Amino acid sequence: MPKYQVPSRGAKIGRKGAALEVPDEPIIPFFPGDGTGPDLWRATQVVLDGAVEKAYKGKKKIAWMEVYAGLTALKHYDKDTVLPQETLDAFREYRVGLKGPLTTPAGQHKFVCLDCAAELPDRPAKCPKCGSQWITPRFRSVNVGLRQKLDLYACVRPVRWFTGVPCPVKEPGKLDIVIFRENTEDIYAGIEFEWGTPEQKKVYDFLVKDMGKKIPFPDSGIGIKPISKTGSQRLIRMAIRYAIDHKKPSVTIVHKGNIQKFTEGAFRDWGYELAKSEFRDQIVTEAELWDQHNGKMPAGKLLIKDRIADQTFQQLLLRPDEYSVLATPNLNGDYLSDAAAAQVGGLGIAPGANIGDEAAIFEATHGTAPKYTNKDMVNPGSLILSGVMMLEHLGWQAAADLVVKGLEATIQAKTVTYDLERQMPGAKKLKCSEFGAAIVKNMGGAPVAA
Repeated sequence: MPKYQVPSRGAKIGRKGAALEVPDEPIIPFFPGDGTGPDLWRATQVVLDGAVEKAYKGKKKIAWMEVYAGLTALKHYDKDTVLPQETLDAFREYRVGLKGPLTTPAGQHKFVCLDCAAELPDRPAKCPKCGSQWITPRFRSVNVGLRQKLDLYACVRPVRWFTGVPCPVKEPGKLDIVIFRENTEDIYAGIEFEWGTPEQKKVYDFLVKDMGKKIPFPDSGIGIKPISKTGSQRLIRMAIRYAIDHKKPSVTIVHKGNIQKFTEGAFRDWGYELAKSEFRDQIVTEAELWDQHNGKMPAGKLLIKDRIADQTFQQLLLRPDEYSVLATPNLNGDYLSDAAAAQVGGLGIAPGANIGDEAAIFEATHGTAPKYTNKDMVNPGSLILSGVMMLEHLGWQAAADLVVKGLEATIQAKTVTYDLERQMPGAKKLKCSEFGAAIVKNMGGAPVAA
C-alpha cells in the first residue's frame, strides 16, 4: 500500500491521443513543499477550490491527493529518501500535479535539518539552530530529479504584469511573454570534474594532449553540457504549438550560438529546421519575412526568429512588446525567466510548470524562505498563478479566469502581503491566508460554464 491516501471520490485523468480527458472530479496529486510551502498551499487551495465552485456551481471539483517529496518525504520514508518512487508513480498515473517549493541545499555542508533547513558540517544529536532531531545527509535538487525522472522537458514560465503591482520599469504592461525553457539537458545534465581529482586530470590531458584543445590553466574545474537535437526540437515544437494554439505573433529562439556553435548554435539551427519541416504552412522565418515579404507579416502566420541571449536581456527591457513566446536552452531560460519576472514585480507573482508528453507538474517558482516558516506571511501569488496554469491545462478556463479576476482586484485594492505592502503607499498588509481569502471574495459571481 502507498503511504499516501487515494481520495474516496474522484477519477484519474485520461488521455486520447495528445489531448487530456478530464473527468468532472479529477484526482490531482500535490505536495505543499518545504519551509513556507504549507502556508502557500493552504491559501492556494482555498483560492482554487473557491474558483472552481464559483465557476461550475458544484458540477466540477478537484479531488486533492497529498503525496510526499523533499523534507516531508524524509519523515515518511527512509531517512535518505527525498523523492520516493511512489510519488513519481503517482504523478505518472494521475498526469497532472501541483507542488510547493522544495529545499535544495546549496553549500558544501554534508547534512541538513529537516525542520529549519539549516546546513550542518556534521550530524549532531540536535540541530543547533532549532533543536530538531531530524538531521539528514545533504541531497541533490528534488526539483531537478522530478523533471529528469518524469521527463518533464519543458519549463513553461508566463511573465506578465498585474495592474497595481510595484515594479522597477516605466511601462511593465508591455511585457507579456511565455518562456519555454529546456528542462533536462544543458547544465541540468552537466558533468563536472573537480580540480585536483584524478578524473579532472584525465579529462584535462585528453582534451589538451589528445584533442589539441586549449585550456588556459591546468587548475580548472571542467564541465560538459550536452544539448541534443532530440531535446531541442521537442522543446521548440511545444513552444510553436503553444504559440499557434494561443494565436501568439512570434516564437523567438534564444541562444549563445555566436560562441558555442555546436550546442547553442545547433539549438537555433535545429529550431529552424523543425519549424520549416513540421509547420511550413503556418510559419514565416525572419529571413523570409524580409527576403520574400518586404517586411510585411503575412496574415495568419507565426513569425520564427532568433536572438543572442545577451541581446534578449536588453530587448526585453527596451522593446518588450516585440516578443511573445521564447524558446531557450536550460541556463539561458533560467536567467531570462527570473530577470523578466523582476520587470513585473518579482517571483512572488511568477508562475511556472514543468511539462512533458505524459505528465505536467505546476509549481511555485521561488524558494522555500525557511525563516518565514509557519508565520503566515509570504505571498502565495506564484503558487496560485501556477494553479491558474493548471486549470487552463485541464481546460477549466472559466475557473482560471476567476482566479485572475480576484487576484487583480485584490492587488488594485491595495490589500496585499508584506512584500508588496512595503512598496505600495497606503496599502493594507494581509497575512498569506487573508490574501487567499480576499482573492476568493473578489472573484464575484459567475454563471455555470463549460
